[in-house]
Amino acid sequence: MGTHTTFPQLLLQHASQRPQAAAMREKEYGIWQSLSWGDLAVMVEHLAAGLHQAGLQRGDHMVVVGANRPRLYATMLAVQSLGAVPIPLYQDAASPECVFPINNAEVRFAFAEDQEQVDKLLEVRDQCPQLQYIYFDDPRGLRNYDQPGLAAVDELLAAGKAFAGLHPAFFKSEVGKIVHSDVAAMFFTSGTTGNPKGVVHTHDSLLNRARAGAEFDKLTSAEEVLAYMPPAWIGQNIFSYAQWLSCGYVVNCPESSATATIDLKEIGPTYYFAPPRVFEGMLTSVMIRMEDAGRIKRNMFHYFMNVAKRVGPALMDGLEVSGADRALYALGNVFVYGPLRNTLGLSRVRVAYTAGEAIGPDLFTFYRSIGINLKQLYGSTETAVFVCLQPDNQARADTVGIPCEGVEIKVAENGEILVKSPGLLKEYYKNPAATAEVLTADGWYHTSDAGFIDSHGHLKIIDRVKDVGRLKGGAFNDAMFAPKYVENKLKFFQHIKEVVAYGDGREKVCVLINIDFDAVGNWAERRNLPYAGYTDLAQKPQVYDLIKECVEKVNADLSEDALLAGSQISRFLVLHKELDADDGELTRTNKVRRGFIAEKYQVLVDALYEGKTSQFIETVVKFEDGRTGSVSATLRIEDTKTLAPVKAAA
Repeated sequence: MGTHTTFPQLLLQHASQRPQAAAMREKEYGIWQSLSWGDLAVMVEHLAAGLHQAGLQRGDHMVVVGANRPRLYATMLAVQSLGAVPIPLYQDAASPECVFPINNAEVRFAFAEDQEQVDKLLEVRDQCPQLQYIYFDDPRGLRNYDQPGLAAVDELLAAGKAFAGLHPAFFKSEVGKIVHSDVAAMFFTSGTTGNPKGVVHTHDSLLNRARAGAEFDKLTSAEEVLAYMPPAWIGQNIFSYAQWLSCGYVVNCPESSATATIDLKEIGPTYYFAPPRVFEGMLTSVMIRMEDAGRIKRNMFHYFMNVAKRVGPALMDGLEVSGADRALYALGNVFVYGPLRNTLGLSRVRVAYTAGEAIGPDLFTFYRSIGINLKQLYGSTETAVFVCLQPDNQARADTVGIPCEGVEIKVAENGEILVKSPGLLKEYYKNPAATAEVLTADGWYHTSDAGFIDSHGHLKIIDRVKDVGRLKGGAFNDAMFAPKYVENKLKFFQHIKEVVAYGDGREKVCVLINIDFDAVGNWAERRNLPYAGYTDLAQKPQVYDLIKECVEKVNADLSEDALLAGSQISRFLVLHKELDADDGELTRTNKVRRGFIAEKYQVLVDALYEGKTSQFIETVVKFEDGRTGSVSATLRIEDTKTLAPVKAAA
């Protein structure tokens, strides 16, 4: 395929070369339905003709909001075929979060998957008066809606089909007008502060990175991919849209987020992507099931897992392993690793990636040791994902890989990573000041991440530049403090779900912790420890002992790192509620909004630093149905042991 192409041109190429091959599968009512490349191209043609008739013009923006569905993808392709720009929005965003993107991009057209998304858009319509047309895919519950401009995608397809019948050359001539440097999509970043910014990408920037990733991992049209993350997230867009059209593999859409794990097992993807949180959740559920298993089964599992830990990573990296160990590992593969990969739905995975957050070394090693080729990558919305990738035999938990094709990296004096790449954003939409802040005149992108290139040429990320601080006073005066690094180290324990660390400009590090309710709940039940919900369980003395043990293990680990020994944790508390994006505490991509949390829970942060042993707090929470309530509790505060930095051997 030519190096410069566009998304609709790639669609037409697949449709003409392999019209009968499956492009997508969707699970409906428990049955997988296939859509061929030929049928997909016809659907896109009819949608494009319908949208053209409705008045969608070159350069216009159209919002698409919903889960991964063939019609959502077809709509994005139809919009691009007319030279217009699709903007995927997070399907779990609350309606007020949609107002800024819709108004900022002057959006007149929207695709909404179902009644929930239609309601959301109708709710903000008086704040977005230009939003004229809303097309819905799933008609359930919408029969009696009588709103101007609200119509079913089926109607749009019927109108488009009639138009295409009268103008058979229309679609191909429209696709022919689009060039690779045209804007292809816009993604709103869920900024941890202020309004989100519209990241503008061209066909070139997205497809160039999709190809670089595909060539690096030798992806072909034979791959099977499960599309279960939000389409608004650029990672999902690259893996199941840009690379899908680039390689021509099959994208599978689960029935719902609730069935994603079952669907994963049925599909058995060969190319898989998930943030660390998903891999953590999988491992936690395996461990919970193992704790509940009989003694013989449990002993066998632990015995072979020790073998895997010792031998697996070396086998994965193609290193020398003794014959006896190979035989033991092969036995473990029959009794434990094979069935385990099968249970996880990862038995066919050739390449698995994780990104977005750091992944715990134990978690990383666990998957690689049981024969899953799990690797890390580094990138962002602004870089069209692929900046660094790990080669198959050089996957390490503490790095994010080597610069991939076309990428240059340099480290600024303040430790910030700068990137030059064909995948860089064109601009932030209608925000030249913000664009100038991140893009230099000679094409370097400021990532805002602090890190360094190690002796093997791999990139290591420490934290966000703005978050790297210094301790003032106390035992570790002027020591470096990297909050995210500390938070991630704690999140590597299965009993801890979220962490927020403070310490910049203070004399010690203190953290707020969320327990993992499933893992700690199971742990409590096995100890016959009764509890009445999250708040009660979080404050149990036994749970505090469990968490304290995790914190002190992290401190021991940090004390061995001369650079970060000062980031050891002196005090902690377990929060009375789970941090939630609906309450503004996390972004939609589940990143902690540290500043917002510091303000909201100032009384708790003060109590940690004032040496108190407990603190009462009452918090307003928002329920899924929009109601609000409040949660209150008196939280314990615990001191932990910190260690003197370990001196490196001379």
